[in-house]
Amino acid sequence: MNINFSEQELAFQQEVQTFFREELPESVQAHIDNGLSFSAEVTVAYQKALYKKGWAGINWPVEHGGTGWTPTQKYIFQTESAKAKAPRQIPFGYSMVAPIIYTFGNEEQKQRFLPDILASNTWWCQGYSEPNAGSDLAGLKTRAVRDGDHYIVNGTKTWTTLGHHADWIFCLVRTSDEDSKQKGISFLLIDMTSPGVSVKPIITLDGRREVNEVAFQDVKVPVENLVGEEGRGWTYAKVLLTHERTNIAGVAVSKQRLSALYDLLNQPPAGCPDLKNNSVFMSRVVQVEMELKALEFTDLRVLSSVSTGTAPGPESSILKIKGTEIQQALDELYVEIAGIYALPFVPEQYDEAGYEPRIEPFFAPNAAPHYYNNRKVTIYGGSNEIQKNIIAKQVLGL
Repeated sequence: MNINFSEQELAFQQEVQTFFREELPESVQAHIDNGLSFSAEVTVAYQKALYKKGWAGINWPVEHGGTGWTPTQKYIFQTESAKAKAPRQIPFGYSMVAPIIYTFGNEEQKQRFLPDILASNTWWCQGYSEPNAGSDLAGLKTRAVRDGDHYIVNGTKTWTTLGHHADWIFCLVRTSDEDSKQKGISFLLIDMTSPGVSVKPIITLDGRREVNEVAFQDVKVPVENLVGEEGRGWTYAKVLLTHERTNIAGVAVSKQRLSALYDLLNQPPAGCPDLKNNSVFMSRVVQVEMELKALEFTDLRVLSSVSTGTAPGPESSILKIKGTEIQQALDELYVEIAGIYALPFVPEQYDEAGYEPRIEPFFAPNAAPHYYNNRKVTIYGGSNEIQKNIIAKQVLGL
């Protein structure tokens, strides 16, 4: 594979670098400069800046406002975005529900929903998993019963990422009972402000509110919010999941984190262990680097496939498995570099004991929370065990 850039691609790279260096909103740049977590408001400000630049719909068809970028341009943008430590675009609108709407939705739905998704005027979340239907997604129980011009929806969705910010939720609901669990499932768009919708927080191991439980009690949803045909939702969901799994790989971000890891190894912060000459530790670093390079080439092949207008195939499962394993391996390496500073810091503990507050290396306070939070990446989007089954079936024919 030839990854040498042409003159036009080098010019595009310069344009992207200039954007991240000079054109980010002040609030976004301030968070980057100070190493702060990105709030919902800051992330939206970043996405609106991309929209203003014409760079919001990276993988969208041009007729719906997409960039029309080549796979190499997409690769350049992702790489430079990670280098700039910019916020990650929230995928639920851009990369998940939008492809379903512009592929399977009717013209009215395209006109109604796509412009606001592209402009970040609406925030979407995903309603797939349920308390008793996670990896066995086809076992979902949330039901939508047709009543004239509306569906009446009852049920519960869980692990709804950033659902407390969402204006809309795209849901898999059961509209009929069939012999096969996969049949009778439909794809429904629901306004989160509808009467009967409630959102309950789930606090994760890192102490943050990222996921939620969303309950529906006699929620009225207009029939025109059904995407595609009733009972075909499982087909649409499988397409959406291939896009989700491709995004989960996070190749560009992992490359940036690996580069920062080498910087820490070359100049260990005060108090942190010096592991550069530890052969066992360095062998693990090199192993991650080799696997990440192989994953990068696979990602480029998938980008090339998507640029032709097709959804990612079983390659998306490969990206999901290896991408998440690499992310977790990097988390473990960062925790080891942080040493004792990876331990949670409780200021009150030091005050009561009469100790001076410890001065932590800049990266250390996030090492353990990041490690804890990323335990989930091998599960969501379809657990890695499920992905191996998909590869066995679609690639090996087993």
